[in-house]
Amino acid sequence: MVNYRRKLVVCAVLLAGFHMAVLFAGFFAPYGYAVQDRELPFTPPTRPHFIDSQGRFHIRPFVYRWQTDPAISGSIQEDFTRRYPVCFFVQGAPYKVAGILVSRVHLFGVDEPGRISLLGTDGFGRDQFSRFLHGGQVSLLAGLLAAALSVTLGLFVGAIAGFYGGWIDEALMRSGELFLALPWLYLLFAVRAAMPLHISQSQVFLLLVSVMGLIGWARPARLVRGIALSAKERYFVIAARGFGASDAYLLRRHVLPQASGVALTQITLLIPQYVLAEVTLTFLGLGVSEPMPSWGSLLSSLQQYYVLSTYWWMFLPAALLIPLFLTYYLAADALQEQWKTVSL
Repeated sequence: MVNYRRKLVVCAVLLAGFHMAVLFAGFFAPYGYAVQDRELPFTPPTRPHFIDSQGRFHIRPFVYRWQTDPAISGSIQEDFTRRYPVCFFVQGAPYKVAGILVSRVHLFGVDEPGRISLLGTDGFGRDQFSRFLHGGQVSLLAGLLAAALSVTLGLFVGAIAGFYGGWIDEALMRSGELFLALPWLYLLFAVRAAMPLHISQSQVFLLLVSVMGLIGWARPARLVRGIALSAKERYFVIAARGFGASDAYLLRRHVLPQASGVALTQITLLIPQYVLAEVTLTFLGLGVSEPMPSWGSLLSSLQQYYVLSTYWWMFLPAALLIPLFLTYYLAADALQEQWKTVSL
């Protein structure tokens, strides 16, 4: 019992911290997602230093600016002639907090013309770290909304099927089996490919969320149906029915609350799946497009062989997604253990 609670608390703290960083991306990111430095494309991640080229130690970390190497065509190196100390709570590019308040304060940064790029830059000289945080607002929001839509539909359909049974149960569950059998990722490809290419970014985003949410309701519905079948036979439900309680009251007060643990676990499992689906579609050019950042658009340059073979730091956004997804799955496992313990 203690183990799953500790694991759940750790996962919740990690996920909350990550989502806060994405939610306030403008503050945590040193640059705007569209700020370019065309003179230095594909620069490696900036290395913070504490010891300068003369061997002197500095308490405050600093960086050197990348510059092209005149001796070797296409090569870059650090310019050791000037240090750029890392400053905190600095003024920078304007951004909106919660889409309302305008601010220019960033957590960290360096003076111009120095640049600090923790994940390197892309082919347009844009900071990958800033684009990763801003892109999470699209990819994570798509996963959260689609998972919420799927589980909400699953709760409604599963509760109705399990509570009433009979032909209603048969019709709904056979429909659910059809959706389970569909290759939903290929269906996403087909639906997006059938839509006009020149539609607004908001319409593309809503389309992705709607299709993912409407396809994925079947598995939560089957789980909720099993709970509803058991719940309607409980003595307190039978007693409430005997006192004249309506079906809507029984579903709202006695059946659906028992499925809350399953619903929360399913949301935690579906979020990384839907985030990965959005990343895949955008990577293939069927999701949101430039200049709107997305985790899929950050990885789209890897389709080019010379980027794939030369610039290793372009893999870093994908590497950061692995611990995020693992944390979600560990949280789902802890929630499942908690639900089993409570049900016993």
